[in-house]
Amino acid sequence: MENSLVGGDVFFILMGAILVFAMHAGFAFLEVGTVRNKNQVNAMVKIISDFGMSTLAYFFVGYGVAYGVDFLSAASVISGGDGNETYGPQGLSLIKFFFLLTFAAAIPAIISGGIAERARFGPQLFASAAIVGLVYPFFEGMIWNGNHGFQGWLEASFGASFHDFAGSVVVHGVGGWLALAAVVLLGARLGRYGPKGSAFPPSSIPWLALGSWLLCIGWFGFNVVSAQSLEGISGLVAVNSLMAMVGGLLAALLFGKLDPGFVHNGALAGLVAVCAGSDIMHPAGALVTGIVAGGLFVYFFVFCQEKLKVDDVLGVWPLHGLAGAWGGIACGIFGLEAFGGLGGVSLMSQIVGTVVGCSFALASGFVVYGILKATIGIRLSEEEEHRGADLSIHKVAANPEAGMANR
Repeated sequence: MENSLVGGDVFFILMGAILVFAMHAGFAFLEVGTVRNKNQVNAMVKIISDFGMSTLAYFFVGYGVAYGVDFLSAASVISGGDGNETYGPQGLSLIKFFFLLTFAAAIPAIISGGIAERARFGPQLFASAAIVGLVYPFFEGMIWNGNHGFQGWLEASFGASFHDFAGSVVVHGVGGWLALAAVVLLGARLGRYGPKGSAFPPSSIPWLALGSWLLCIGWFGFNVVSAQSLEGISGLVAVNSLMAMVGGLLAALLFGKLDPGFVHNGALAGLVAVCAGSDIMHPAGALVTGIVAGGLFVYFFVFCQEKLKVDDVLGVWPLHGLAGAWGGIACGIFGLEAFGGLGGVSLMSQIVGTVVGCSFALASGFVVYGILKATIGIRLSEEEEHRGADLSIHKVAANPEAGMANR
């Protein structure tokens, strides 16, 4: 019976890992549909290459930083065949690594959208290794493994630890604020601002929409399977995710004046925001959380691009950074019993945890990308950027017509 239960958990987490892994195709197509034709190949190659680099960094370094577990012992040990409790039976710890890897690898995928069309390829891989191997797991371990006493301090000070069930702050907030630092250090794309500057419209709304759909579908694995056991699974998480997604897309539909880019990203903003409290909110609270997130995304995307003149290509700072921060705080509001939630949260702990996570990510982003900028450089030359990352880096265009147009 015990083997059957463990086997069920292993299979359950595996299905979640596959769903979240599929989300990386969503990240890729969302970027492909947003960038210009001459940068589409680069978008696809970046996402899958970052995943490969993230896998190595997280397997050999990051997972140990976060959870104090490494996989350098014999296969008989790490698979749990010798009864070692550290790894659990039937490769349970290995499959948890796979699932949590897909979360960790989402960080470079988020950053990729912000720095699109002018970032050098090699330095971004180095940044991905540093972020997934050291930066992200440090904060991940603080929140999800109780490292460094931060959660204990919050509980002692405010009556509850920081609650982030599926990563509004741990994953999305961290990714979005890291991306902001990278975007600022990288600078705007040629021709984006200035006397003759102009906005660059999405190259393909269908590809952008496909990316959003793939992310939305995979997100139910992202959130629901964060329980990491069949015993802990809850239909409440699924319905809350659904309601927040709908709230985000309808808010973006309204405030974005039917713009398809806003609509498809608005759904993602709602899903980002509900991650933290999806296991404790009432569905009505999740709906409000999604509505606010969708509105935040539309307003701050325009504010960031037009007022601050920060060239965040896919709007990953408002989408992940701000919607993620809102989600961390919203968990402390709509998770309370007074608002129909299950309780067990503290608004002050949620505020402090959110501020600490976002501040840590922003500072780390300036350190990682600042060092790379000062040493090997992080930006394509003007000629390479004008030609496009596809031909400049990969020596191939997305299609023959694009290749001929850029010659």
